[in-house]
Amino acid sequence: MQQDVIDASRDVLSQKARSFRWAAQFLAPDVHDDAAVLYAFCRLVDDSADLAPTREHAISALAELEGQLTGARPADALMSAFLEMSERCELDLSIAQELIVGARSDLDEVIIADDVELLRYCYRVAGTVGLMMCAVLGVKEREALPFALDLGVGMQLTNICRDVAEDAGLGRVYLPETRLRHHNTSPDELLAGEAKRDRVARVVADLLEVADWYYSSADEGLRYIPPRSRLAILVASRIYRGIGVKLRENGADALAGRTIVPWTGKTVWVARAVKQFASAKVIGLARTPHHDIQLHRALSGLPGANA
Repeated sequence: MQQDVIDASRDVLSQKARSFRWAAQFLAPDVHDDAAVLYAFCRLVDDSADLAPTREHAISALAELEGQLTGARPADALMSAFLEMSERCELDLSIAQELIVGARSDLDEVIIADDVELLRYCYRVAGTVGLMMCAVLGVKEREALPFALDLGVGMQLTNICRDVAEDAGLGRVYLPETRLRHHNTSPDELLAGEAKRDRVARVVADLLEVADWYYSSADEGLRYIPPRSRLAILVASRIYRGIGVKLRENGADALAGRTIVPWTGKTVWVARAVKQFASAKVIGLARTPHHDIQLHRALSGLPGANA
């Protein structure tokens, strides 16, 4: 890979990945480079959808990326680096295509009907990243993939709970309509800014419990990650989970504003991760984990999911 692409990718990771950049410091330099290229690619997919001036521009930009990914169009410098890294690390490009599918689904007004639709969305925009990171980290066991996928899903559920107000302002409601109506509110009320904060908070609290289910599963799979990189993923998991903890401390009131864990709080979560790093589960001395198939009932047919 060209060094200027690697340097630019590291800059993107450093400037944009407010949580993962803490974890990346624990990676070996060459793995850090590959992780930065992967992050820059994923960020480009997100930005192509979210920052385009019009829906038509976004559709065109995502089609261009998809064409470069499949070889139908000439690859630019970043895509060339991503493709070179993917071949070297044996990264399944069909998973990267699922990420683009997820980004494309955000181009219109978003109303998530139920948990199945929510989890399939989380798979596409974040579970895929967990799967691709397995390749970057040199994880060879296929048994590891469902656990890695679960970490991405847990992180995306945390994002959704944190960004309820911001997303509603963009015409997007990721809180499932079934859960909102169960608590006597609706997507329409959220979009109109009329939803009762306590009712939305109950939905958020419930989804944070679902996220914890996925984080706990991801912990079971940490043993599959090479030791040199294992601490980095544990740090990332703990910092992200810390967002949900802080949101709960605020009564799960996502409409009160975006929940942010300050650097002092992130330092605490890093310290906890370091302490947990020596546990039997993380080292791999505990029993061999069996993935809970219930976590992937909604993900049937998607690459890397527990069939």
